[in-house]
Amino acid sequence: MLNARVLIVDDDPDIHVLLASMLAPAGCSVEAAADGEAALTKLEAARYDLVLTDVLMPGMDGLDLLQKIHERSPATPVVVMTAQNTPETVVRSIREKAFTYFSKPFSESTVLDIVTNAMESQVGQDDIEVLSARPNWVALRLRCKLRTAERLVQFIRELRAGLTSEQQDDIAMGFRELLMNAIEHGGGSDPEKKVEVACIRTHEAILYYIRDPGAGFSFDNLAHAAVSATPEDPFGHVEVRSQAGMRPGGFGIFMTQQIADELIYSEKGNEVLLVKYLRPRDGGS
Repeated sequence: MLNARVLIVDDDPDIHVLLASMLAPAGCSVEAAADGEAALTKLEAARYDLVLTDVLMPGMDGLDLLQKIHERSPATPVVVMTAQNTPETVVRSIREKAFTYFSKPFSESTVLDIVTNAMESQVGQDDIEVLSARPNWVALRLRCKLRTAERLVQFIRELRAGLTSEQQDDIAMGFRELLMNAIEHGGGSDPEKKVEVACIRTHEAILYYIRDPGAGFSFDNLAHAAVSATPEDPFGHVEVRSQAGMRPGGFGIFMTQQIADELIYSEKGNEVLLVKYLRPRDGGS
């Protein structure tokens, strides 16, 4: 049970009812405000563990509310939700330090996963540092924390850029695997170390760049990963991981190779570029 006090800010009363029906059974005490000013009044009178706010509302919009909440109470996590998802909205949500972001319509599982992650995370104000916040060039630096990676992946999933929903989910999954590898293996899950990422959109493609602080790797020394498997022993890496005390997995690079149109590593191996083309190319898709 979450045992959290949640404030929902939305000018649509049906959203209040819907979210309350999802969150109350999980142990959340849910209150509602119809606009930003009403939300600030409630926040001045009481403490909330989490705020979920819509973007488009009469008067103060949700992103201005997000900014004001963090000016007054930086430790309060704020989740942004919207029915009119745009790259500009996603990017500003990152800049204003939203915990994460999701678009409407939403599923119960999405809401519960996000709220649970927010309640279980220890969030620092510099966990995600914005280096560039243009919709066609988003560059960030984040601490090597797995929960911070999960937050960022949700932003990337919502950063629509000419892909179908299925393609966007697939590419977000591939990006997640590469980012987790960078944090776990490159950064040793050390929150004092940082990973740099960028999402760049051209007319022809979307490029996802990740650079970790590690020593890099060679594909000749990946016995713990499925990418090194042979037809004769396709799951040999599972035993290698078990003997080394590593978590189950090892399919990240292999899976991402199937999703990406191009997957390019630097010579050192601590930088990777994932390329997804927005239109079919000669001889393929």
